[in-house]
Amino acid sequence: MNKKETAEIKKNFSDKSGFFIMDRVLTAFIDAEKNLRYHHVSSCLTMPVEEHDVYDETLKKVLNTNVGKAFVEYEFPNEAYDEGQPQNILYNLLTSELKDDIACEEFLNHIANNIAYTGPFAVITSYCTYTVRKKDKNDEFADGEDEIYRYILTAICPVNTSKDGFVFDSFNNEITKKLNTELIISKAPSDGFLYPVFSNRSSDINHVMYYTKNVKSPNVSVVENVLGCTFVMSAESEKSSFQSILKNVVGDDLDYMLIKTVNEKIQEVVEDNKDDTDRVVIDNARLKDILVDVGLPEERVNMIEPVYEKVCGTAPLTAANLVETKTVLTSPGITVNIKPSAADKVRTSVVDGRRCLLIDIDDPTIEINGLPVTL
Repeated sequence: MNKKETAEIKKNFSDKSGFFIMDRVLTAFIDAEKNLRYHHVSSCLTMPVEEHDVYDETLKKVLNTNVGKAFVEYEFPNEAYDEGQPQNILYNLLTSELKDDIACEEFLNHIANNIAYTGPFAVITSYCTYTVRKKDKNDEFADGEDEIYRYILTAICPVNTSKDGFVFDSFNNEITKKLNTELIISKAPSDGFLYPVFSNRSSDINHVMYYTKNVKSPNVSVVENVLGCTFVMSAESEKSSFQSILKNVVGDDLDYMLIKTVNEKIQEVVEDNKDDTDRVVIDNARLKDILVDVGLPEERVNMIEPVYEKVCGTAPLTAANLVETKTVLTSPGITVNIKPSAADKVRTSVVDGRRCLLIDIDDPTIEINGLPVTL
């Protein structure tokens, strides 16, 4: 499920779409001891508008278009299809349309028994349908029978007591300390998932999309224990592994121009394959091609395979996770942020025996601390 497909579902996640219906919502509260304390299924057709809007706002955050980082696709292993296993549980919940209380309880107890979570949390799951209009090869809407994409969208939300402070007691006419007795369910999910995925504008029951609010530290237990999939490296881990490979392969040849050019080459790979449904990856062979293109010496190129295997094994890296949106140069006391459009204006050189960072200035007027200065 790529960014374009995710954006289509997110854009149409609204009653104003005309092609979308959120039919039912399953809500549940699970305490810190992982006990299922409450669950209830509500019809969205009879729900007050204000309540419906809160569910919309919360669930829509799971449909994050930062695909590959905050929203990652996983394939179910063979054992996940067995009775009582994750894919089977999700499929039963989907086909029940949240009408079967046994399927709902099995789903919620599965989450409670398998998730690693600090403190109480709420589970919000909606059963939705989206009418998929046919498109031709030019991506234009075409005549033909529409398909109905049926899916469940789940948000796992932390629960906290309301903030500490003082309140005015109008009955006793005094200011008193507020008692934190209310448990507030956050509208910002920490985790979530979409099942089945929307791939090639159709339903794929063999894959699931996992959402994490914390890209640097996703909840592995949701992926591996709740969804039954094999966790892939986080975006930060992939970037760290890639940097380790570059440092070990390139060695003393690592400089500003090489780093900039490699980043541009990977960005090209992402752009050229942005419409692919499958995850766009950088593997051993593709990295070798990139480093050959940037002119790395042959003896360095020959080091790629063993170094890559030592760091990543046979696992490919997600290309989007390796792209830097800006170049950051740091030295003690100095930090320079460079946008991609200005990367060619920066170079390194030795001037009068001193190593220098040179920046081309097209306009003689620049700003320093917000004040205009003419060079």
